[in-house]
Amino acid sequence: MAISNASAVWKGNLVEGSGTMKLEKGAYEGPFTRASRFETGPGTNPEEMIGAAHAGCFSMFLAAVLSKSGFPPAEIRTTAKVHMGDGPAITLIELESVGHVPGCDEAVFLEHAEKAKAGCPVSKALAAVPMTLKASLAR
Repeated sequence: MAISNASAVWKGNLVEGSGTMKLEKGAYEGPFTRASRFETGPGTNPEEMIGAAHAGCFSMFLAAVLSKSGFPPAEIRTTAKVHMGDGPAITLIELESVGHVPGCDEAVFLEHAEKAKAGCPVSKALAAVPMTLKASLAR
């Protein structure tokens, strides 16, 4: 199986320092700071990267689960809201997914979405964090 690599460099103290995060294959390289993590400063943060990874993994896994059941999706759109609380700690991840799946009804889609939430590798890796899922078919 594949091994995925990413890296980060931080320079300075927490308040005045800054860093960069980079994906090995070059798809992303960008800054992060205390302000981008705990306030509304420019740049990204680790939780945003986790959210992107989770949304991507869930969408792919849901597409696989649906396809295996005879419902190949035209599109799956997923967002992940990663909540940061005291500690600091990640306290909640809210997944919201909308699928365009020809021939699939809402109940079947929801059943498959729950399977994807339980089975996607990133969900499994983040199992210590409470997660919610809101899933629906595109109207």
